Amino acid sequence: MRRRDPTPAVEHAAGVAERLAVLLAGGVAPSMAWRYLDESLGRRDPVKPAVSAAAAAAAAGKDVPAALAAADGAAADAWRCLAAALEVATACGAPVAGALRTLAETLRSLGQTQRDIATVLAAPRSTARLVMALPLVGIGFGLLLGFDTAGALLSPFGAAAAIAGILLMLAGWRWSSRLARRATPRDSAPGLLVDLTAIAMSGGASADSALETAAASAASFDLPGTDDDAAREVIQLAQRAGVPASELLRSEAQRIRRDASSQAARAAARLGTSLMIPLGVCVLPAFMLLGVVPMMLGVLSTTKLGF
Repeated sequence: MRRRDPTPAVEHAAGVAERLAVLLAGGVAPSMAWRYLDESLGRRDPVKPAVSAAAAAAAAGKDVPAALAAADGAAADAWRCLAAALEVATACGAPVAGALRTLAETLRSLGQTQRDIATVLAAPRSTARLVMALPLVGIGFGLLLGFDTAGALLSPFGAAAAIAGILLMLAGWRWSSRLARRATPRDSAPGLLVDLTAIAMSGGASADSALETAAASAASFDLPGTDDDAAREVIQLAQRAGVPASELLRSEAQRIRRDASSQAARAAARLGTSLMIPLGVCVLPAFMLLGVVPMMLGVLSTTKLGF
């Protein structure tokens, strides 16, 4: 049986962006770079389908960003981000390697956030699974002791306790999942629009053209465009100071990513505490109803039969 890969999908996409950046910076043509990447991947590599589609599109002279954006799976958002960066760089004549390195940094930051949340969720989920298994252990232990715990579940009171316990267990599971979803960052690429604007301006585009190109690309790939005001403020600052805007934009994008990472870390820390609530309110009472009550009923029924 094949073991599940614990690496977040966005980090696999980040690795592709980094390797592509190195190849392009070394003077390899884009079509050949995609081909080399495709040939270096095994058939079971999670990024193989997206890279193969991009390589085929590049070899045929077709739209590579569109091929990447069509990729599905857990890394679909990451592929759309990569597609937007390539599209903006191509449209504005910007250096692609630098854009890909910046995007890889963004994706790795998202991957680390996903790792942090998974670490916080691991303990409560393991506890819930253990508690769900304990009723079976309790029933089996009662049978070994000679108590009719299985038959107790068929009695009206035992059946009612079992149904209530199952409902509580399901409620606790859904409650925990909802808390986890709330703690998961909704922005698939914080600072992306600012990064796209920086890419466009590094290719010589004017401020208005860069903003328009970045926003249009983000919209075409269904990516968040919430950083438009931040990009405009940075460009205005650069124009007043008479300095290149692209560097300031990259610095602003890094700040946005740091803020998003800090917020995600705080949310993950709060999640570790809040997950104890459904565990205590739903899961532990469910254990009592599913594990302890049948054993007690079995003891009582066996005692009555003994008399």
